[in-house]
Amino acid sequence: MFDQLGEGVYRRRYESLDLNIGVVIGEEGVLIVDTRATHAEADELRADLVTLTKKPVRWVIDTHWHWDHTFGNSRFPGAEIWGHHLCRKALVDRGESMKEDAAVWLPDLITEFEQVVITPPTRVFEDSAGLDLGGVAVTMSYHGLGHTDADIVITVGEVGFFGDLVEEGAPPVFDDGYPLSWPGTLQGALDLGSIRIVPGHGDVFDQGGARAQLEEIEAVAMTARRCIDEGLPVGEAARLGPYQEDVMMSALNRAVELQL
Repeated sequence: MFDQLGEGVYRRRYESLDLNIGVVIGEEGVLIVDTRATHAEADELRADLVTLTKKPVRWVIDTHWHWDHTFGNSRFPGAEIWGHHLCRKALVDRGESMKEDAAVWLPDLITEFEQVVITPPTRVFEDSAGLDLGGVAVTMSYHGLGHTDADIVITVGEVGFFGDLVEEGAPPVFDDGYPLSWPGTLQGALDLGSIRIVPGHGDVFDQGGARAQLEEIEAVAMTARRCIDEGLPVGEAARLGPYQEDVMMSALNRAVELQL
C-alpha cells in the first residue's frame, strides 16, 4: 500500500527491513527513491508501482550507498540513476564486497545477493542538484558526514526523504557513520523545513519527532567527545548514552577511531 504524502508524492513501507521507498509522479514519468535490497525485491517494487501509475520509471535516486537501498538499481535499466559522487565511488570500489556483508545480515538470501548486478549512480553531484519531472520539482542536497559519507536528502514540496540520517522505531546505525559530524549534518537537513520526513526505515516523522532524534544523536556526540577529550573509557561511556550499550559501543568506538 502506498501512502500519499503530497501531490504526486508517495512512500511505500516494506516489511522486509522495514524499508521505505519514495515515489514521485510527474508529467514526464516516475522517480523512485531507493530500490531495495535484491533483484527480487526490486521486481516486487516494479510490480507494485503498476498499481499506482502506468508511467515509466525515468529516475532513480539513491539516498546513500548501503546495499539495502541500492542493490535493486539494475532492475530499472531505462532510468537515470542519481546519487552523491561518494555513493557512486563506494559502489564502484566496494560493491562486490558489499554482497558478502549483505549475506551476513540476511544469510537466507545469499543466492539472491550473489545475483545482484552492482549498478552505481551515473548522474552524480557534490552539494546539490535538481530535477524537473514535468510539473514537479525535486531537489537533492548533501549536508555532510552522517550515517555514511554520502547521505543526501531528496525534497519534494513539504516532503523530505532523509534516508538513514533518521531512523524510526530503532536506533540509528553508526557502523559506517560519523558520530561527531552527524548532528550538524542532520541539523542542516532539518533546516530545509520539510513537514513530512521519510526515514530510510520506519514510520514518517514530523519536525518534532526528527528533532527529538537529533537531540539523541547530539547526546551520542557529546559522550564521544568526553571519550576523546577526557579519556572516559568507552565501556563506561556506553552506559551513559541515549541508546542501548551495543549501539553506543559502535558509535563511540567509531568516533574515537575517526574523530569525525
